[in-house]
Order: sequence, then C-alpha cells, then structure tokens
Amino acid sequence: MKQAVIGLVAHVDAGKTTLAEAMLFRAGAIRRAGRVDHGDAHLDTDALERSRGITIFAKQTALDHVGAHLMLLDAPGHVDFSAEAERTLQALDYALLVVSATDGVQGHTETMWELLERYQIPTFVFVNKCDLLRDGIQGVYDELRQRLSGGCLDARELLQGGAAQEDAAASDEAALDEYLETGALATETLARLVASRAIVPVFSGSALKLEGIDELLDGVVSLIAERTWRDAFAARVFKVSRSARGERLSWLKVTGGELVAKRVVAGVDGGVAWEEKIDQVRIYDADSFETVTRVGAGRICAVTGLTHVVPGSVLGAEPEVLRPALQPVLSYQVLPGEHDVSAVVHALRELADEDPLLQVTWLEQLQEVHIQLMGDIQREVVQQLLADRYALTVSFGPGGVVYQETIDEPVVGIGHFEPLRHYAEVQLMLEPLPRGAGVQVGTRAMEDDLDRNWQRLILTHVLERAHPGVLVGAPLTDVRITLLGGRAHLKHTEGGDFRQATYRAIRQGLMRAREAGACVLLEPWYRFRLSVPAEKVGRALADLQRMAASYAAPEMQGETARLTGTAPASEMRAYALEVSAYSGGRGHLALEFYGYEPCHDAPGVIDAAGYDPEADAANTPDSIFCSHGAGHAVSWREVPERAHVAIDEARLRAWRAADESFFAS
Repeated sequence: MKQAVIGLVAHVDAGKTTLAEAMLFRAGAIRRAGRVDHGDAHLDTDALERSRGITIFAKQTALDHVGAHLMLLDAPGHVDFSAEAERTLQALDYALLVVSATDGVQGHTETMWELLERYQIPTFVFVNKCDLLRDGIQGVYDELRQRLSGGCLDARELLQGGAAQEDAAASDEAALDEYLETGALATETLARLVASRAIVPVFSGSALKLEGIDELLDGVVSLIAERTWRDAFAARVFKVSRSARGERLSWLKVTGGELVAKRVVAGVDGGVAWEEKIDQVRIYDADSFETVTRVGAGRICAVTGLTHVVPGSVLGAEPEVLRPALQPVLSYQVLPGEHDVSAVVHALRELADEDPLLQVTWLEQLQEVHIQLMGDIQREVVQQLLADRYALTVSFGPGGVVYQETIDEPVVGIGHFEPLRHYAEVQLMLEPLPRGAGVQVGTRAMEDDLDRNWQRLILTHVLERAHPGVLVGAPLTDVRITLLGGRAHLKHTEGGDFRQATYRAIRQGLMRAREAGACVLLEPWYRFRLSVPAEKVGRALADLQRMAASYAAPEMQGETARLTGTAPASEMRAYALEVSAYSGGRGHLALEFYGYEPCHDAPGVIDAAGYDPEADAANTPDSIFCSHGAGHAVSWREVPERAHVAIDEARLRAWRAADESFFAS
C-alpha cells in the first residue's frame, strides 16, 4: 500500500483546517465535516484553538483513499506559531500548501515556501475559496508561478494530458525524451518530477463547499511515489507535548526499520550520553489514540518514556537534521505577581520543553525571568497555558527585541583556571562566520600537548550553553571557535576546571575583540510587504527611510502602491497601527522574520543597555593563576603574558593560509 505523511501548511485564514475536514469527510474517515467558525473542527481540539479560530498546535490524523494511506499533519498557520510549523516539516514526505484564492500569495506563504525549499519537501498546492472569485483563477495561477515557482502547473492538465505536460517535460531531460517519443508523460514520471520538486501540481476548489476535494485526493494519491526506507532503525523527533494527564509525549517519524514498544534508545544530551526505554507507542487521531506494539518505517507516532529528547533529536541511524531557520525576535519579562517565582520558572521550563525556542532565562543579578516569543498572540497563548495548566496568573513586561552579538575579525582568547589543587588552560581562536551559521567548533590542538579526551571536553563546554557577548550581554552567534591548544595537570586537573578555563577563554577573546572594535551587535530584521493607497506612498517612503529600511521601488497596482523590503524589527513592531491610521484603514502591512543583521543604531542600544562586561562576575574574562600557594585573579589584559602555553603564531598563520575553514572532528 502506498503511504505518505503530508503536512497541511498555509497562511492564516486560507482555510487549511477546513480543507483537512473536507479531505477526511470525502475519504470516509469522519462522518461529518466540522467548521472552524463553529468550533467543532476535528483537528482543532484545544480550547484555545476553538476560541481563537486558529491552529496553534500541530495535529495528526489519517485517511485511506483508493489503496493509499495518507497521514495528515495540520500545522499552525499564524505567523506567531510558524516555528511549530517548521518543526512539523521535519516529519513530512510531502506538503500541501493552501492558498486562499481571494488573498493570493501572502508574506507568510512565501516564508513557508522558502522553508519547504530549505527542507526539500515535494509540494502540492490547493487554491481554496475559489467559489468567492469573480474574475477566474488564472490570475492566482500566474501569481503562484511568479512568486513561488515556475513549476506550479495545473494538476488537472498534468493528469489528463493537457498543455501543462509539455511544461513538465521541459523540466527534466529524461521526461522530455519520453514526451517527444510518446506525446505524453506517464503518471510514474509525473510522480518522479513531483518528488524531485521539479514541478508543483496545483489543485483548486472550495473546501467549505467540498468542491475539488475528490480531484485533490485522487490526484495526490496518483502523484505520490513509493519510498524505500533503510533497514536499520531510525527516527527523528519533530514535536514534544503533554497529554491531558500530563504525560510527556515525544512525536516521532520512523525513518528506518521498525519502532517497537519497550525498545531502549540512546542519545547525547549536553555532551552526556543517555539511554531510555520507550514505554507506550501511540497512533493519534486528533486527541484520541490507539496503543500499538510496533510502528513501521514511514509512519508517525507518539511515545511515552523519553525525557531527554527535544524537537530535532534523532534516534538510531537517522542523521542530524537542519537547525531551525525561524527564531523568536521578541523578549518579554515575565511578572509572577503573587506567585513564587521558582514555580513560574519551573512551569515555563516545562513549556520550553515542548517549544525550545521559548528560551526561558533567569537573570540572577536582576531577579527577573525572561522568555523569547514570536509575537503578541503567542504571548497571550503562553499566558493562558500557565493559567490553565499550572493555575499561575502572570503578566508580562513590555516586549523588547532579542539582540545577538558576533565578531568581524579573528581573535585568540586565553583562559586559565588555577586555584589551589586545580589546573586548566585553554586557547581558542574565534572567527566570524556568515549570518545564520550559529556557533561551530573544531580543534587544531596537538594530542601530544593536550589529550584527545580533554579536547573533546573543551569543545563540549563551548557548545553546552549560550555565551554572552560583551556589548550588551546578548548571546554570541555566527562564530567558529577552534581549539588551538591548552594544558592539563596530571594530578590536579578535573573536568570542571576546563569548563572554567573555556568560558574565560571565550570571554577574554571577546574583550580583546571589543578593544579592537571587532565586536558587532546584531538585531532581528523583518521582511515586509506594505500596501498603501497611491496618494500615501510618499508618507510610506519617508517612514521607511526613517526606519533604516532597505526596499525596492514601489509597484503600482491600480490605485494601490506596493512596497517590499527589509527593516529592523525594532522599528517595524508598531508600524501596522500607523499604516492603518494614516491610510484610513486601506493600508496593509505584512511582516515575516528575515534574519539577523548589524544593528542600525548600535551605539544607542549599547548606551541604553549600560552593560559592563568586566562587572559581570558570572561571566568574567579574567583568569585565576596560582602564586605562593594561593589562587588569585589576573586581569584579562595580562593573561597572554602569564599564559603557560605560548601561541605558535607561525603555525597559526600556516593553518589559515592552507585552509581557511580548518576543522578537525
């Protein structure tokens, strides 16, 4: 039997959940198609989802149609929950991108399309709400080809031998030979082109009125290709949640072999190896489930008993997955009110167990709790979850953007930790990486100087936490940290000594970079699409210049001017209200996370933060040396002169000349 995991993704209000209901109903999986606006949709089971009319948590269901088993994952559509949607992509064989015929391609549609490209997921498109169109669907098809892919082709023509087959044949040499020989493409050839993302079949109809649903089901089943899975057990975790009884559920896509209940699986968490036994294996249909003893490759399930895995974890022979592209851009202080702050932190960390991007931070010096969020709707949802699950009524301080820090020149950092009866020294090279690269590690240390086990431990300490920068204390990113050398003592060195030396080495290197003017403050930028009446375009352009935005020339569409570009998130956050006010409600602003770029007002932000890196005792750049039988602090400026291992500048230059990306695992 053919099988596939298909994810439904869309911008908010495109009718994605209604489409899922229609597909389930027409396939006979449910007796009646529910409606989001009636609060009885099969997949929107959470009270928050029903009250807001949006999908917040990805849900699983399944249907059988003409000999194929399709597992559907309904992903959130609102931009605030796009990180949940991205995690869902890791479990997909195919995606069904839903586009509203009346709204066309939205900013969030383009974001989801970019993610589908990033993860190389074969995609179908369903143009929904066609019953509301006045001028026909051709304009929507043209927009799909212009803004998403030239491979977006009419599915009906593809399957019935129409003109779209010629366009499909032009995308592949073997397909073109077949088309020239026979005048048509076999269904198997079309399925291969879909699987390689050479073409994107586009279906259309109205989910609410059940129009085009049978054609969609028939077409998808025809165009999915059967896959061969590896024999060895492999799985990836795409979601962590809590059941109604509080059980921790780990949602898996089995990508090889077979998952059996009571199986022992292993992994590494923070550099520490672990082994745990899977307890129950469950197949979910919305909120109901069936307990099974085994699940084969290509299927999705939820398991109990695993406490170490997080979204993105891999098990067995599964290779590591890509890091998430989407990140929160706002940071909020959580105000616990009358509640014990430790209880609030504990509850938030349980929520962060399900969504690691929440980044719960306890600031000891300020006695404050902060979390990172995608937007105000997600903040309201977190607030409601704390009230419903934990009976905690909290409020939030004003949201601020989440800054990051990096460097733009290489620098060497040295850390030495030698209180009495302890000893460790670490030398690290910090080098800038492209935006979005995160923190990468490697080693060039000689094993004759520093044992391999110590080297591995040092690299583990580099990666085990986010290291604060020295401009505003924001997390360090986009750097490659290479171990150059170090020293251990045969008798006095313990594992924790290298942790201290590693942290101090990174910090000392950053202080040297700061002194040289090589530290860079990064801030989140939005990609924006702004539509305003033609007579208001001058005001819009003046605003964009004031906000340090980068944008293309306005495009005129009738009486509307359309502007696209990128701008700092800090400047754009409240701009939607301004647009509505000065355009008399006729303007519209759509925002999507673009990435981190240099801060447009770094001096102002740094001054406002008032961060003193040398006064941050928890993240000191200074080192501890032993003298006359006692340890004493040495300023970071003096550490290179006091270091016990000399930096081999000649060898360092040779490494860099020979290989700019010198890494050793």
